[in-house]
Amino acid sequence: MAIKTSDLNARLFGKTNKRRATTPQEAQQAAKEQAQVIELAVAGEEMVAFELMRIEADQVETDTVVFAENAREQSFLNEHALSDVLVTLRERGQQYPAVGRMREDGKIDVLDGSRRRMSCILAGKPFLIYVAQNINTEHAKFLSDVANAHKPLSLYEKGKEMQAKLESGEAEDQKALAKMFQCSEALVSGALKAADLPLELLQAYPNVADLGRPTIVKLHKQFSQLSHADKGMLLKNCRDDDGFAWQRSAAQGVARITKDVSEMIEAWVEELSPSKRPASNKVDLIKGRVSYSRKGANLALNLKKVDDDVMQEILSFIEAKLN
Repeated sequence: MAIKTSDLNARLFGKTNKRRATTPQEAQQAAKEQAQVIELAVAGEEMVAFELMRIEADQVETDTVVFAENAREQSFLNEHALSDVLVTLRERGQQYPAVGRMREDGKIDVLDGSRRRMSCILAGKPFLIYVAQNINTEHAKFLSDVANAHKPLSLYEKGKEMQAKLESGEAEDQKALAKMFQCSEALVSGALKAADLPLELLQAYPNVADLGRPTIVKLHKQFSQLSHADKGMLLKNCRDDDGFAWQRSAAQGVARITKDVSEMIEAWVEELSPSKRPASNKVDLIKGRVSYSRKGANLALNLKKVDDDVMQEILSFIEAKLN
């Protein structure tokens, strides 16, 4: 059962550590010092009291859920994606409590801190979270969006947000999205391509947030060229009984594992849909030494192991013939 540290503190000492924060800096300092209650204005409106609660390690997964409108894709959160949080968590515990709201069913909606939540689950550590009552969905979304600004979203997650804007009519096209999200149209294009890819394909990677636009564009092209049946086969390769592709890699370090997974996918795509390479019209005149190819009225000559004297003789001959 979740225990409010304020209740425990009040029972033990007959008082509650209550702080009012009027600036982001004050709120951050209060959270760092783990004040039992923090009062702050949400979205610049009325003051809301957030009470610090400690969720025991074996109850984090059952007693808390991530806010449904959180833009961060939770299935991407593994030990590689969370390495920055896990190191500190294992050494010194959770430094900053998360922020959430109490739901009608008694579970806690995590609005800010989904990465800390999953880190606590993976590390088997208690989860600290400030919880408020009666936070409406609009304010919950505000808190969630502000939190996600601290840790950049992956191209896939950005793309999902952009897709939602297009579907709702808030943006007409990629140009409007670029203006809305204050980024280049090239980034918008890459993000939308990422959002168009199936989760199973992206989950093959150790840290999706590390995938840049060139990798995403290449993946999209590779996946798009496959038939429906071949797409299914590729996704089965990305995750089998031994886990995701990144878990089957023998490489060390996220960058090398990422490269290894890309090579795996490229090999699987080639196996499923072999590239149609144009037939070469190269003719070997002297094997290993001289070859030529002809296209229309053009002739390309390839010479190997030619010294300066022979080169000059050949050039003089060509010059005499073509002048």
